[in-house]
Amino acid sequence: MALSIPFEQGLLLAFELMGIFVFAVSGALMAIRKDFDIVGIVLLAGITALGGGVARDVMIGATPPVAFTHLGYFLVPVGAAVIAFFAHPAFERLTTAILVFDAAGLGLFCVTGTLKSLAYGLDPLPAAALGVLTGVGGGLLRDVIAREVPALVRPDTELYAVPAVAGVLAVVALRQLDYSGPWIAAGAVAFIFAFRLIAMARHWRAPRAWRRRRD
Repeated sequence: MALSIPFEQGLLLAFELMGIFVFAVSGALMAIRKDFDIVGIVLLAGITALGGGVARDVMIGATPPVAFTHLGYFLVPVGAAVIAFFAHPAFERLTTAILVFDAAGLGLFCVTGTLKSLAYGLDPLPAAALGVLTGVGGGLLRDVIAREVPALVRPDTELYAVPAVAGVLAVVALRQLDYSGPWIAAGAVAFIFAFRLIAMARHWRAPRAWRRRRD
């Protein structure tokens, strides 16, 4: 089943290309921090940018995945990697830059993943789940390849999945109420991005299992 609304096709494409760019930059910066060579930088940028979207497309039956059929999906990560390769000294703290770009990519990909899944006929909750997968998948692959404990599961990481889940649930709830359009999508992206940044700034963390203190 193809997307039925041309406007939504354009909106999804614009948001996905923005998400690809910011996730690719985060992957490239991670590779630079790990002292990868140029090949490793481009590869990690591409995997970070495209991993979640490819997994989503395979699961909803949008095959071959758009990452392999649209030239922009290939060129944007390469361009982002080249920019990061030459401009990374401008980032005073690479770790902070990675987290900020990752938060932006999280918001963009969660919303586009949810909207595309809805457009392909999924029910609201499965669409929301695939939206979260789209948002966290690339960053998860990036951290594993770079031999980092993924931010998604690291106990000392500020809220990561929670902003994603809250944002995609808001998207599907509003769609059920017949509220849609660019401002709704943009607002959801901004909400996830801001929620993640505030969580990092205030060190909000998800609760862990209670452990009995040993004497």
